[in-house]
Amino acid sequence: MPKTLYICYFGLRQPLVQTQVIPYLLEIRKGGIEIILLTFEPNFNTDWTHEQIENERKALREKGIDWHCLPYHKTPSAIATTYDILNGAWFINRMIRRENIDILHARVHVPMLMGAIARKFSRNKPKLLFDIRGFFPEEYTDAGVWPENGWLYRTTKRVEKWLMAQAHGFVVLTEKAREILFPESKATGRDKLGRPVEVIPCCVDFAARFAGDGGSLRAKIRRELDVEDRFVYTHVGALGGLYLTENIADFLESARFRDASTFALFLTQTDPNLIIPLLKNRGFADSDFFVGRVAPTEIPAYLHASDAGLSFVKAGYATQSRSPTKIPEYLACGLPIIANPGVGDVDSLILEDCVGVLVKDFTPESYLHALVEIERLSTRPEMAAICRASALKRFDLKSVGGERYRLLYNKLLGR
Repeated sequence: MPKTLYICYFGLRQPLVQTQVIPYLLEIRKGGIEIILLTFEPNFNTDWTHEQIENERKALREKGIDWHCLPYHKTPSAIATTYDILNGAWFINRMIRRENIDILHARVHVPMLMGAIARKFSRNKPKLLFDIRGFFPEEYTDAGVWPENGWLYRTTKRVEKWLMAQAHGFVVLTEKAREILFPESKATGRDKLGRPVEVIPCCVDFAARFAGDGGSLRAKIRRELDVEDRFVYTHVGALGGLYLTENIADFLESARFRDASTFALFLTQTDPNLIIPLLKNRGFADSDFFVGRVAPTEIPAYLHASDAGLSFVKAGYATQSRSPTKIPEYLACGLPIIANPGVGDVDSLILEDCVGVLVKDFTPESYLHALVEIERLSTRPEMAAICRASALKRFDLKSVGGERYRLLYNKLLGR
């Protein structure tokens, strides 16, 4: 049976790994592929005991995933990442020899660099699958982490060019990313060199995470939040950086001006102080919002309790490659979306499926237009069903994500 080593520069317990990586791996396994997973664990020596690692390894082994982990180092940033790359490449090189790996599946640039280095110095030559996910160098400059056209950006772009040349197949998240990187693949499914390309957006597992009784979940959470008679706007995910926190707060201020009972719900892993002072400065009392962390398994319940989902992201070259995970999660729970244009395929999704509103610019006039439209949509009895149908068509883990990954693996393996 063919083997793949999936390289992920995140920790096993992080929500992204639990909701995106592992479900995809279980789908790939259905194609007759043995799965080996490598993660990099933050606070390795303090957050994990030997017993906990063995328990997690056993639980994943029962699902058909052979899990291995290495420590993740954060500071000093460039030196720490370089060390992790070399350490990861050394580990992967040994795995190639020991396990006779057929495919190295690298999730974004840093794991791809590990895999490419390991393969270069290995006698065996597994195929390299570059799961691009996003335009990493541009994301860092757009978010202000790196200076525009600085040495870090230029160096990373040169490395990226080499990685693109080393790859045997590609995954991108959006049609826009495909148009930028591999326009010829839209018709052929392959790039100019004949390498397979698949567009696989961030998907959701309807059966595992979104199969509950939405009505009862909605009633339960709305009672707990004391918002039975209030319109709830929800934001899921990170704040700051490319996520337009100030603009979200401004939009919510317009919503509150239009309806004083408006309630703001933020489910985020980032610092609550990035949003709470902004809300209070705009007239929100403590009883008008909730900001906090919830387990990935609890997110669907909170979304069912909401009325509309927010997705405001800085639009630019980098974000054309993005498929925000929150979008399919909103839709799977029947929520119409309020988003800004220029981010991945969100524009076409909203316009073609009529599942939300685009805020054309960040002005009170545009906010008012969006508020009127979202109120109209939310009163349609069939709106929730339309949203769920859109999610099922475009973002279902099994019929979209799983099928496309298995197709790509078969191409790489010549099956």
